Amino acid sequence: MLIYNTYTREKEEFRPIEENKVRMYICGPTVYNYIHIGNARPVLFFDLVHRYFKYLGYEVEFVSNVTDVDDKIINRAIEEGVTEAQISEKYLNYFLECNKVLNALPLTAMPKVTESMDSMIEFINQLVERDFAYAVDGDVYFRIDKVREYGQLSGKKIDELEVGARIAEDSKKENPLDFVLWKKTDKGITWDSPWGAGRPGWHTECVVMINNQFHGKIDIHGGGTDLQFPHHENEIAQSLCMYEHNIANYWMHVGRLGLNNEKMSKSIGNVINVKDLIEQIDANAFRLFMLSVHYRQPINYTEENIQLAVKEWQKVKSTYDQLHLKLDLAGALDVEPSVVPEIEALMNQFVEALEDDFNTANAIASLYGAIKEINKMVRAKASDEANRYALMTLQNMTYIFGFDLNKKRLTDEERELMQAWEEARKAKDFAKADELRGKLQALNVL
Repeated sequence: MLIYNTYTREKEEFRPIEENKVRMYICGPTVYNYIHIGNARPVLFFDLVHRYFKYLGYEVEFVSNVTDVDDKIINRAIEEGVTEAQISEKYLNYFLECNKVLNALPLTAMPKVTESMDSMIEFINQLVERDFAYAVDGDVYFRIDKVREYGQLSGKKIDELEVGARIAEDSKKENPLDFVLWKKTDKGITWDSPWGAGRPGWHTECVVMINNQFHGKIDIHGGGTDLQFPHHENEIAQSLCMYEHNIANYWMHVGRLGLNNEKMSKSIGNVINVKDLIEQIDANAFRLFMLSVHYRQPINYTEENIQLAVKEWQKVKSTYDQLHLKLDLAGALDVEPSVVPEIEALMNQFVEALEDDFNTANAIASLYGAIKEINKMVRAKASDEANRYALMTLQNMTYIFGFDLNKKRLTDEERELMQAWEEARKAKDFAKADELRGKLQALNVL
């Protein structure tokens, strides 16, 4: 398997730290607002990565943090007249509910910043004691000149950064690029520390929580391209100084989502919340749209694009439902499958696409190819064994993509209704056929 490593700017063969196990971490939500569809792109992509590794037989330890204390959370609490804890709980619950509706697999852990405060203070204190950081008037800053590799992840040159940083120079800093590890404040919830009351800087949170959860280096660290600099660059800097190694072997970054060819941002106000969208369209269609473009490329949300995904999803679902129903009525859902070479070749292409840096666009092309072949098989009245093989292949493809196609077996009542409906259609008793069809639709069989 090849993965594009942002840190080296090359596709590299994936070699896990521990055989048959994958350790993954992505930066999670700052829970001060509703999750919008741009926030959902990394969630859905890394859910696919999670699923694919599980499909390959790996044990996956997948962690994502929750930033539950932040200036934005404090400001929202003031606006709504509630506590910071109430705000973070409200929007975290919303985030988790959206993940459930989007059919994302549960994570191994979702540690909160507020639950890791002691270890963050100790981490910062060690950086100060080892001269990688310094305290000034209750604030603590990290010395970037201690890190020879600074800028490697983002490709930014320190000399160029320094020119820009001087424009908004903080007189407390030794270097305009030094970043905050601890911020002195009396606004909102604070914690006592050797430097006085305050809160940790954002860039320290993930480093500490990764170490708390994994106790060492991880295989994959992911997030959106907007986090590449300064957030992930600063994570690496702290890790190199504290642990003398990069915190992750592979860095993966997901491209931005635009809205009608414009940047989508809460600060601009042109956002679509996940909840609002999935009340209008099938969550599976949204998944299909989000995975239709290679993860490193930007994706543009338009009404035309999302409606195309809705139509394509309906084709996938219709084919799956038809094939499942055909086998169920024949009592052949458990027959020994017989390999269909055309379907096997498409599954191989599907896997090859994902093995090449998770090329979901090419994998979807293989999925569509399988749909066409299956429809041919149904029309040609293929054997139950061949249909069973096709169904299993389609189930594997849709599982990896996270589509929710949990089709239950027919009950005796549903089976009798189906048989009666088929008989009415053959007898051209259209009134009775329509009545039975309505009952089957009410039972979600058709």
